[in-house]
Amino acid sequence: MVVPPGASPAAVQKFIGTHRQWIHRRVEDLSTAEAVDASRPISIKLPAIGRHYAVEYEHAGDSGRVRVVGDNMLLVSGPLHNDRATAGLLRGWLAELAHEQLGAQLAKVAQEGGFRYRRTQVRRQRTRWGSCSASGTISLNVCLLFLRPQVVRYLLVHELCHTRHMNHSAKFWGLVESYEPDYRALDQELLRGWQSVPGWMFS
Repeated sequence: MVVPPGASPAAVQKFIGTHRQWIHRRVEDLSTAEAVDASRPISIKLPAIGRHYAVEYEHAGDSGRVRVVGDNMLLVSGPLHNDRATAGLLRGWLAELAHEQLGAQLAKVAQEGGFRYRRTQVRRQRTRWGSCSASGTISLNVCLLFLRPQVVRYLLVHELCHTRHMNHSAKFWGLVESYEPDYRALDQELLRGWQSVPGWMFS
């Protein structure tokens, strides 16, 4: 838990008490998430963008790269003696894909809803699916690629609504509901979403 400077112990305890149920649920979600696995995946399924790739590996030279072969195969080439380094190549490729695909989805949802934001960035975080800064930068987690499109759209709507309300007030949730009436169920699915993320994403 991050505590703002100057916050009193009493205020912290009150906050924890108010959000105790959410905290317990969040701990349960993380405890059931897939264990970290540094092994090489043989396939990668990305429901968020409707793609499913078979993955093949070839040893070649000192520098690594990932490229798409045909419609649905990824070829990972490079020094393949280190599984963690190989997973890093895949994560880098996915980050670029996420910036392209999720960035385009965010722009589309923003245009449909009349939202404005400054820029998009893609990060790889263990606890946050997205965020919106006061300056209008929306950060998206690359791991969103492993979730259903409906859940991803809800997250995009959620962050875009923060461009108008930088809080989780009743007005904020009312705005979210106006664009996504089923947001409660989707928010619950988002909290469980870590279970869909393969362990090698954090190895």
